[in-house]
Amino acid sequence: MRSRRSSRDSRPSNNVEDGDDSDPPPLEEDADECSGRSPTLHGSLNPGDSSSRKGLPSSLLPSESKGWDVDTKAVDIPVPLPTKAAEEWTEKEKMEDTRRHRRSRPRSSWACSLATLVVALTSAFVLWTIMVSFRDRQCDAKGCRMSRMSPIYLKAKDFDTEHTRFASKYDLYLYREHGVDEDYPPRGVPVLFIPGNAGSYRQVRPIAAEAARQFKSMASKDEKLAKEGLRNLDFFTVDFNEDITAFHGQTLLDQAEYLNEAVAYILSLYHNSRKSTMDSDMPDPSSVIIFGHSMGGIVARTMLIMPNYQANSINTIITMSAPHARPPVSFDRQIVKTYDEINEYWRKSFSEKWMNWNPLWHVTLVSIAGGGLDNVVPSDYASISSLTPDTHGFTVFTSSIPDVWLGVDHLAILWCDQLMQVTAKAMLDIVDVRRAGQTKPRAERMRILKKWLLTGMEVGTEKMLPHKEPTTLLTLEDHSHTIISDGQRLILRQLGKTEKPRAYLMPIPPSHGTGNVKFSLMTDQRLDASRNSNIEVLFCSVFSLQAGQSATVFSMNMDLSGDSTGSTRLACRNAADDVIKLPASTKHSKHPFDLTQPFSYLEYNLEDIAEHQFVAVVDKASRKMPGWVIAEFVNSKESQLKSNINLAGLLMDGVHVTLPTERPIVTDINIPIIHSSLFAYKLTVEARQCRDEDVLFTPLVRQYLADPYESKFFVNVHEADINLHGTAPFIPPAMRPNARKGLSLQIWSDPTCRTPLEITVRMDFLGSLGRLVMRYRTVFAAFPLLIVALVLRKQFQVYDKYGRFISFAEGMDLFISQSLGYLLLSLSLLALSLSFSKHEQSHTVLSPLNERSLGNHEHRASSDSSVSMEFAKNDLLVGLQDPFFWFLAPLFALCSVGICVAMNYAAMIVIYMITAMYSICSRWGQLIGRDRARSAANPLSASSPRRRVLTTLTLLFFVATLIPYQFAYMVACIVQGASCVRALRYAREHVSFSHLTSYVGGYSSLCLVNITFLQGYGEKFSSSWDFYNYAHSILIIMLWILPINLPVLVVWHHNLAVHWLTPFSSHHNLLSIMPFILLVEMLTTGMMVPRMNNRVRHITSLLLLGLAAYSALYGVTYAYRLHHLVNILAAWFTGIHFSEIRPTLQGVVDIFTEDSGDEGAKKRHQ
Repeated sequence: MRSRRSSRDSRPSNNVEDGDDSDPPPLEEDADECSGRSPTLHGSLNPGDSSSRKGLPSSLLPSESKGWDVDTKAVDIPVPLPTKAAEEWTEKEKMEDTRRHRRSRPRSSWACSLATLVVALTSAFVLWTIMVSFRDRQCDAKGCRMSRMSPIYLKAKDFDTEHTRFASKYDLYLYREHGVDEDYPPRGVPVLFIPGNAGSYRQVRPIAAEAARQFKSMASKDEKLAKEGLRNLDFFTVDFNEDITAFHGQTLLDQAEYLNEAVAYILSLYHNSRKSTMDSDMPDPSSVIIFGHSMGGIVARTMLIMPNYQANSINTIITMSAPHARPPVSFDRQIVKTYDEINEYWRKSFSEKWMNWNPLWHVTLVSIAGGGLDNVVPSDYASISSLTPDTHGFTVFTSSIPDVWLGVDHLAILWCDQLMQVTAKAMLDIVDVRRAGQTKPRAERMRILKKWLLTGMEVGTEKMLPHKEPTTLLTLEDHSHTIISDGQRLILRQLGKTEKPRAYLMPIPPSHGTGNVKFSLMTDQRLDASRNSNIEVLFCSVFSLQAGQSATVFSMNMDLSGDSTGSTRLACRNAADDVIKLPASTKHSKHPFDLTQPFSYLEYNLEDIAEHQFVAVVDKASRKMPGWVIAEFVNSKESQLKSNINLAGLLMDGVHVTLPTERPIVTDINIPIIHSSLFAYKLTVEARQCRDEDVLFTPLVRQYLADPYESKFFVNVHEADINLHGTAPFIPPAMRPNARKGLSLQIWSDPTCRTPLEITVRMDFLGSLGRLVMRYRTVFAAFPLLIVALVLRKQFQVYDKYGRFISFAEGMDLFISQSLGYLLLSLSLLALSLSFSKHEQSHTVLSPLNERSLGNHEHRASSDSSVSMEFAKNDLLVGLQDPFFWFLAPLFALCSVGICVAMNYAAMIVIYMITAMYSICSRWGQLIGRDRARSAANPLSASSPRRRVLTTLTLLFFVATLIPYQFAYMVACIVQGASCVRALRYAREHVSFSHLTSYVGGYSSLCLVNITFLQGYGEKFSSSWDFYNYAHSILIIMLWILPINLPVLVVWHHNLAVHWLTPFSSHHNLLSIMPFILLVEMLTTGMMVPRMNNRVRHITSLLLLGLAAYSALYGVTYAYRLHHLVNILAAWFTGIHFSEIRPTLQGVVDIFTEDSGDEGAKKRHQ
């Protein structure tokens, strides 16, 4: 059945030249006027008369076999004669072409303007520079050691369909370490490991094995620990069949539902196991510890908002490289919605005024991030400062953790032996089976976790010394031990000089009138409470032994008085619990994670030790041995510096600080202007050689941020790369911002080396480019669609005005020459306006398409409302509030132009190659008969209308029931590509109008008697390329949406691969795919979109402008909506197509009653 359409607007034709999509010059139809200008000989051209075909190629003649409607009326063909009048007519014709803006010569689809070439090359150079910087510059050192493990997995076979509906898909296992912990049933503290995106249940091995060995070692050394509630950790792990949770929100919800049921089952295992053991008097466990990797951490937080969550069944969550702040990709609506619901629930809970109103009051959340080596999830996303206050959770980077001091990648964070040792110790330290929750109270858990996972130098770190009782009685001989004068520094270059223990006393200055004073001590020796340590630091007060009072009240009696009758007794507290470990920095040091004895460092503010009178540094070495100690009291103003340099000075000259010869042990330099995660820097430390004595240690530098807790150490430093995870794109602000802003550098230097120290921090511009990769890699799923929409708008503007649909390459040329400058300027102004408006307003601009921000603020307190509103403040454009980064939006747009140009040519190469192979295959003899019949019916259609309708209905039925609409979209892209191939073949295998005029008018003049005949040929030849260009442009915009749909398609395929027979429970909306299917099916018939000469054409322009604007503003944050916006555009194009067709009931009946096959095709066209 043929569609009603005009021959000019909707009927494709053919062209023999590759890429020749030119329109014919306008021809005069007044044959009499023409014949009056030049004498011609007329001949009768009749398709049925073979004599009239003489001299013309057969391909120029109309033929029914080619699907043309032929007028059998004789046509006059001129015999051109070179006359002056004909030459004048030709010149006039050329002038009319110019006035009508018609192309005067053919334009290849492969050609591009110089401006397009320059922009594409510039884009390629920028992208290449960014990737080289990301690969080669500002790279952290790797130093993880592999863990040891001997795994045994016990499957929970009783956890079947009676407990959960997912029993046939997921499995639960109990981990046991061979030779260390093989008991069953479990009697320890339950821990549930949750693997991440496409993760394996076997990834629990390193942490479970390390915890088992740590517990065995601790229990064998101290039997009292069992009485204090310490037990081993029973690690349960879940086999999710490597589910892909990062791309599919419904999978995330299914896992959370299953895990809540698994927690209930796990807790039930302990009801009987403890009654038959020594723990029969202990309460039954009521909660588990969650240990989640990557998206497993998000599943853990989701468990608390699920309907089947058992209250208080989770009180501790430790996550590794989990993207808490925002989803890694926003290609799925359900994943974005789930994130919004989770984060809103957590923020709202911790915003409650009263403890009883907070359902998460007992929960602690620790997020451990890998840092710059994690190339899967940006470590900025691991921040939980916008979700929880520091009383309930914190974010820490592995480079900050004592005895780890290195960055790790996304997978190594689960097997890095240094990290597993510290994490296992921290988890064992919070265990207390005497409580139903199996862990210590929340405040105590937070203190313990911070002690193990933080450096101990963070602002607000609680010191243990003031809370301890005196445990050591130090007895000294009068006038025999060194007392350091006020203001002097204690320096020991060697231990055991007197070959007997000796104490050095440093008087503590009074708390009033001394300003802000702090005490610092640094040594290369271990400072612990063991008797084997060579150095012991005590904070003492004079102790008078009263009559009848015994010295046995002290656990340790340290008598250094000898046989002297006169002695001084001091009641002392040991500072071992507050010791801070620092990586050793010597002239042989290379990395902070080297296998060397770390330095020990103590730091107290005066108010923490004001109740004491002396600091006693006891050298317990009984023989001479290498070792050094430096201790001092110093005013904080001398040790803390702040750089007030502005951004311009930082970019041009950097930061320069000179530390004088007389300086404290440690100097803290704060640079507030350095806070962005998009910048990288070079640190230089220059020091002269010591003049008199050997240096005790080489400069040690710690770079750190107050929020999140990120520290990096540089040992024996001369030059170092500085990069940080501070203010990052699209990351919501902190619930309680830290007062200390910007980057700080803490520098330990040897004060005995009396030479100045030069500190320089300069911008690393090339290294900064690589920082864009992880933060903005998803921007190229949105910004190219901005360019494609604007190019398509140019194509439709030309088509509606001049009747010619230009190629995508020519549309790109027009866009670059006419609109690119305005686009870059608009994006720059928009970025600046958004930045300044956010600085001026106390609240942020809400996303109009964000459901969670609508209607919630009306019934909340004003403080809670502001927290909720602030969460979305970085959703727009490039996700930053800093006006300095205004250039990022136009930079990404410029790079997107080059990407679109490359994508267009890549698509053309593929289409042309397939077309060439298709043309070769079509010449095979066994296909000739079928091809002729199909060409007679419709040269571009691959099947009959009935078959297409039935195929479409079948596809829609499966979308509504079994398959996601993303599968149908992929099919639509394939079909559209096939339509482009057939359209290109149809256009290339027929002669162009330029060849026809070249044959007929080979002389310098041409006068046509019957111009209507040639005009019809020209229109048909031109419209064939118009249709190909239109189909190609539709394919390009569909290809840019395809990556947004592929992740869900991968999840669906994975579900089929693991034999999960339950129907896919999401993405069955027919309206999300029907317009695409209808448009693609329309194009398979070869129907060209009609021209819109009225005001309706402005709707097309507005839709494309809206798509472009949304792609720029919200495309990164809500990328999944781009599919629906293009779907609306497809619906509009489909409506335009149907506006030219007036279907009748009889036509619909004919579709389902027509004959099929070659015979049916012949009958339809006889």
